[in-house]
Amino acid sequence: MHIPHIESIQNPMLSARLDAVIDNKTKPRGSLGMLESLAKQVGLIQKTTRPALVQPTILVFAGDHGIVAENVSAFPQSVTWQMVENFLAEGAAINVFARQNTIALKVIDAGVNHDFGSREGLINRKVGPGTRNFVDTSAMTKDECARAMQHGMALVKELEGNVIGFGEMGIGNTTPAAAILHKITGMSVAECTGAGTGLTTEGISHKQRVIERAVAHHEAVVEPLDILATFGGYEIAMMAGAMLQAAEQRMVLLIDGFIVTSALMIAARINPAVLDYCVFSHCSDEQGHKAMLRYFDARPLLQLSLRLGEGTGGALAYPLLQAAVNFLNEMATFESAQVSEQVA
Repeated sequence: MHIPHIESIQNPMLSARLDAVIDNKTKPRGSLGMLESLAKQVGLIQKTTRPALVQPTILVFAGDHGIVAENVSAFPQSVTWQMVENFLAEGAAINVFARQNTIALKVIDAGVNHDFGSREGLINRKVGPGTRNFVDTSAMTKDECARAMQHGMALVKELEGNVIGFGEMGIGNTTPAAAILHKITGMSVAECTGAGTGLTTEGISHKQRVIERAVAHHEAVVEPLDILATFGGYEIAMMAGAMLQAAEQRMVLLIDGFIVTSALMIAARINPAVLDYCVFSHCSDEQGHKAMLRYFDARPLLQLSLRLGEGTGGALAYPLLQAAVNFLNEMATFESAQVSEQVA
């Protein structure tokens, strides 16, 4: 499988120029806080002091998981395909927020256990009708995992814009995300496991025990692609491939919550330079997401107690990305506004 080549965005000369432009705006230095570092990051990604955001798109990948046979979700597996129908009918939260912020939305069947037939607005990249139960076997074969990643890469190659967000839908997918977090970081399974769609305390404990059984069975699995194939989902694999490809194309990556960040954990183990292109949109209320953000030393833009998925955090954070680029391009300088600069 071809792995995209990703360049670091580090550029000392351009970095100094961006600092000068930002510091010369009519404001005390640093007073726009994270918007300043965000503007600089986008400038470095696009190799310019005058960046522009073009045709933002959110890809929502849907897939089912064999691990739901272990009763790890508060909802039945059928909700996955029912929510895909809701996306297509433009009735989900992500539809509302994407429409509000003029973000294109693409819905991908990565591996849903349902036959949708030929449907307008649904991109069929189904690798299989859901993954296998990873308690005692691999969720995917290595070939299936590679095909899913390649589908994600190919979808990104078709995009014309320079901003991409990632969303997902898959009943049970907080369980593979927690297993991936554990395998990548070595954190205890208890620290990685949360309520998902709304499990009770007893349900969370059961889910934790299921993951502990699975990781004990697959103790020898350590390489990132093997971790992905063993514990992941088709939607997680497609997102990992899409992230690597988007970074190669020097796009801004809007990273959503727990499931999306689990895909990034795999992508970053394959090529750490992908992180240069990532904007962490929010901190989810799902317990493990906070640990993921600490692992990446990431500063999320929003803290809204979200735990929905679908790419909703990315859609909500996009206006802040616009604000960062707009102040860099449109805000007056001390000289142009004839405002006295700081004296000391």
